[in-house]
Amino acid sequence: MSPITKMPERVLTTQQDEHLAGEVLSNLAGPEGKLAVERGDKHVEVPPALGRILQQVLETMAAGGTVTITSMPKELTTSTAAAMLGVSRPTILKMISDGRIPAHKVGSHHRLMTEDVQRELRTRRARERAAFLALRDELDEDEA
Repeated sequence: MSPITKMPERVLTTQQDEHLAGEVLSNLAGPEGKLAVERGDKHVEVPPALGRILQQVLETMAAGGTVTITSMPKELTTSTAAAMLGVSRPTILKMISDGRIPAHKVGSHHRLMTEDVQRELRTRRARERAAFLALRDELDEDEA
């Protein structure tokens, strides 16, 4: 049985949506609580981890930002991982051989776990941010 593929739906928010998101957030301010959803006669509490994700969505909406929700497969090809990291496929293969990013083989092809690639992306961004801040501080000291 093949899975049903749903085409992505684009939903653009309005200023009214921004306002409503802000109202929800202001009502959620204060001590930790519980978030629940209702559908018909069913009432289900949302686990805290999912509640934090929904809160981030609301915060972004309230600030007039854009939220994009997409799904990713659990495993990636080296080409897809390279595109996500903005590097070449040979660079990904070098990262794998150097042990910087874990991978496993499927036949003769490497596969990477999406969470490992995303972790590497976060690590890279943190290094870049730290280098930028260090350079900015150095330039500020030179001007002083």
